[in-house]
Amino acid sequence: MNVEPHLLVIFGASGDLMRRKLAPALLRLAEQGLLPERFAILGFARTELSDETFRSALQDALRVQPEDEAWRWLQERLFYCQGNYGDAASMARLRGCVERLNERWQLEGNRLFYLATPPDVFDDLVIGIREGGLNKSAGWVRIVVEKPFGHDLESAQRLNRLLWTAFDEPAIFRIDHYLGKETVQNLLVFRFGNTIFEPLWNRRYIDHVQITVAEDDGVGHRGRYYEAAGALRDMVPNHLFQLLTLVAMEPPIALDADEVRDEKLRVLRAIKPFDPEEVDENVVRGQYGAGEIAGQKVVAYRQEPFVHPQSVTETFVALRLFVRNWRWEGVPFYLRTGKRLPKRVTEVHIQFRPVPHLLFPPETAGQLKPNLLTLRIQPDEGIILRIEAKVVGMGMQGRSVPLDFRYADFGTPIPDAYERLLLDAMRGDQTLFMRADEVEAAWRIVTPILHRWWQLPPPSFPDYAAGTWGPKEADELIRRDERQWLTQ
Repeated sequence: MNVEPHLLVIFGASGDLMRRKLAPALLRLAEQGLLPERFAILGFARTELSDETFRSALQDALRVQPEDEAWRWLQERLFYCQGNYGDAASMARLRGCVERLNERWQLEGNRLFYLATPPDVFDDLVIGIREGGLNKSAGWVRIVVEKPFGHDLESAQRLNRLLWTAFDEPAIFRIDHYLGKETVQNLLVFRFGNTIFEPLWNRRYIDHVQITVAEDDGVGHRGRYYEAAGALRDMVPNHLFQLLTLVAMEPPIALDADEVRDEKLRVLRAIKPFDPEEVDENVVRGQYGAGEIAGQKVVAYRQEPFVHPQSVTETFVALRLFVRNWRWEGVPFYLRTGKRLPKRVTEVHIQFRPVPHLLFPPETAGQLKPNLLTLRIQPDEGIILRIEAKVVGMGMQGRSVPLDFRYADFGTPIPDAYERLLLDAMRGDQTLFMRADEVEAAWRIVTPILHRWWQLPPPSFPDYAAGTWGPKEADELIRRDERQWLTQ
């Protein structure tokens, strides 16, 4: 699908997301010739910049030489407009810039707005776009919204209602960069492009599922944001639930945006929200203290910049969930995510059931393990299937053997998630973006957990040292079911 001529308007263009993710993605799209010739980028932010200083700042961030061919192509299409979010005069000035660029580059009135800003200015921006008439055009108009999509169910519903005052749902692209990762997309191909796995993908053959999203870094300069969010809000209703739905969904009738998202929505609706007592039994939270990561001493969360010295914000959460439907009834899904864990890794483990009857002698039977399928999302992206095989020799001894596929074997660099997602938004393909009802279904599961935590006395934080796998209660959560965490 070709990309039509259009203007990309990036709010928050002087910020971190633009430098680290959007600008590199745009440069790589330009290098591959995937952007239309009639195309322009208009950055908008509070920072005072000219077109030239905006281009220079991005060139420095990208570390490209002035003579780089893709950069020369891109920089002549880079422009900047300074203003305050939601300010009527600023929006009028922005509209003038939009109209001039539309005429100069013959963009047919097509425009894509990207909110690369903190969530506390989303409302002002959407209202400003609407009141300034920027959502009306002779061509198509779309908007990309970064997470978080609210901080609970009520705020998510309020944000959706606000977005609908300016845009129809097919024009709203709620971005979760995890869905842009090659290995996450490969879940669809792996499940529905191979006949050998789908017949086994159910409660009869699968014992349980684990999803781990671990980060070894702390909150860094995001202390203010993290204090208001915490690990549960920041990671569970988006990244972890997206992985869960792709693992648990039924086959869609077509690889169509709404067909795929309908099936993901059904998974979320099959997860019963917890009662208060169930939260205590099925959810663990934690906060990191001082410790060591890769041999380097690191401070506790409460000593991080912009964090309250007595903060009760969680930096770790683990959950046990059940998908109450025909395929998955009785199969637990264990999810965990945290900061300052021993390593940065995202993995999905599909633990199969043991064989129903062991034919082998006791000394061999004790060495055999149930089959395990591991989907490595990052780093070292790939798939490992653990099978049991006989050890060469006269005896009858078995051991586990990994069948290992790595994306690196293709010899092709894995594109960054933002490359794929930006291109899909430009094409109008919403398959890898979250729909309003999907967002609200996720918050219906998470919000009762937040409400229960507000009712309880403040937890005794910190309760795990940086460089460890979280509080001991997380191990107890899964050990009660006679299981253990597989990512170590």
